[in-house]
Formats: sequence, C-alpha cells, structure tokens
Amino acid sequence: MLRTFVPALALAAIAAMACVALDTPLPWMIGPLFSTAAACMLGARLAAPVQAREAGQWAIGTALGLYFSAPVLAALARNLAWIVLAVAFTVCLGIACGALLRRLSGCDAATAFFAMAVGGASEMAVQAERHGAAVDRVAAAHSLRIMLVVGTIPFAVRWLGRHGWGGGLDAFLPLAARVDGAGLALLALLTSACALLLKRIRLPNAWVIGPLLMAMALTAAGVELSRLPEWMVRCGQLLIGVSLGTRFTRAFVHTAPRYLVAVAGCTLAMLLLAGLFAMAVAQVTALHPGTMILATSPGGIAEMSLTARVLHLGVPVVTAFHVSRMVFVVLTIGPLYRGWQRLRRPA
Repeated sequence: MLRTFVPALALAAIAAMACVALDTPLPWMIGPLFSTAAACMLGARLAAPVQAREAGQWAIGTALGLYFSAPVLAALARNLAWIVLAVAFTVCLGIACGALLRRLSGCDAATAFFAMAVGGASEMAVQAERHGAAVDRVAAAHSLRIMLVVGTIPFAVRWLGRHGWGGGLDAFLPLAARVDGAGLALLALLTSACALLLKRIRLPNAWVIGPLLMAMALTAAGVELSRLPEWMVRCGQLLIGVSLGTRFTRAFVHTAPRYLVAVAGCTLAMLLLAGLFAMAVAQVTALHPGTMILATSPGGIAEMSLTARVLHLGVPVVTAFHVSRMVFVVLTIGPLYRGWQRLRRPA
C-alpha cells in the first residue's frame, strides 16, 4: 500500500500548493482530488488506505463540531422547518433526476434511482446491490457527482460573494479560540472513541458523525478543550481529496460513455435546481444565499461544510442540513425505492 499511497500524497501536496498559489477555493481538497483522479485515469497506480480517509474525516468532523455552541443550536432550532423542507426537496430532486437518467441513458430503473439518490456513495452502492442495480455504475455516478459538485460550487459561491453578496456570518465561529496541547489530546481521544463506537454499530460516515457529535456536545456545554490547528484541518482535506481522487481508474473512463454523459447532465440539472431553491429560501429567511447554496447542494457533508468554513459562511447551518439529509436518506432510501417502483407500475 505504501508504494501507491506515498506517491499519491506527494502528488496531492504539490497540487494543493499549486492551488494555494492560484488562490482557488478549497485548495487542500480540490488540488489533491483532481490531480490524483487525473493520474489514476491516465494509468498511475495510486491508492489510499481506508485509515487515511478516516483520519481526514475525523479532522473535518471534529473541526465542524466546534462551531455548535448553545446559541448556534438555538438558531438552528428556529430553522428546523427549513431543514425539513430542504431534505424533502433534495430527496424528490434525486428521484426526479433518477427518472431522467433512466430516460437519457437507457439503464435499468434501480441503477438510475440509486445513482441519483443524494446519499453517501458507499451506502447507495450497498442499497443498489440489494435491489439488483449495477453497483459499478452507481459508484461511478456518485464519484462523478462529487467531482462536479466540488469543481463548481466552491468557485461559484466565492465568485458570487465577490459580486454583491458581502461577507460571511461572523457569528458562526468556533468556541475555542486557541490550540491547547493537553486539551487537543483529550479532544482527539473523546472524538475518536465516539467514532469507534458508531463504527461498531455500523453507522454510516462514523468518522465524520462521531467526532462531530462529540465535539458538538462539548461545545454546546461550554467545554473549551482546544480548537484544531489549521495544519491538521488542511491535512484532513488533503486525505479526503486523495481518497476521493483515487476512486477514479482507467476503467472509469471506459464506463459506458453515454451513461456518464447522462449522469453529468443530470447532476448539472440537479445543481441548477438546488441553487434556485436555495436562492428562494434565502429570500424568505435571514440566511446568507451562499450558506443556503452550500446547504442544499447535492454534495457531501465534508466537502460542503469545509467550503463554508473556508469562505466564512454558516458552517453549522450547512452541516445541519447535510447531516439531516444523510440520516434521512440512509434510513428511508430502501422504502422510497420500493414506493417509487409501485408508482411506476401500471394499475
């Protein structure tokens, strides 16, 4: 594994520094993701162990949890109805885009449904296998979706922010303002223990959700152990970028071109409709338009919450929206598919 992981890290670090020099948003994730993906699709033998992805997820989950002070949780509670509405909208959008993907690509109904369901790639692949879908195509669709989201949303939000949206939400700041060695060690111990517990009970995204929940509980209770040093957060981004990028292989390039083009088209349509929905919600609420675009986008928890953190937007809002959606989709995607199938059958 070291023979494939060390070169991946070296390439990712060079690409990240290049993105920093180019002043791209989310440089420590975008650089590693696109550089390792390109190298793998050209035939390079690069890989990342599961422990690297989990370490990156731990860093991001812990960093995000430190934003959830008691006043922030109270503010989120006042927006609960909008979170529920956004989850329902995204689920319906995924179902509609699944129907569109089937029409455009000619793939079977199960593959189209789970390919466009906005959930974690691994969870959707497991559900796809249970319902007789083409697992490789479902996994390819989710990899392409994440790449398109990461490659467009951060750039769009930052560009729009420079053209009339103003700054971010300064009220959403981590409670702990300094790095404390002993506090950081205790924080790492507690958050890792929570991640291991959730992994043991097979909860999806345990290394994001576990540290997030533990750090959130500590912060809400006013316990200030330490904040995460910035280098640790950057390393987490880099490891997640490498883990995502190395999913792309030469075989991915040869995966049914018509199908991949259809997935890209459906994903772009999803991004556009989600953006319009976000702007409508932002007009009604006091939430920042950039925050809402990140909160309702069909991306993952880590990617979109990190973008909010880097662009100084509402990190707790974005995280709460995505965690709520992830939990709902994981718990209901099977029954939703079976209900969708019954509706499609002629009476």
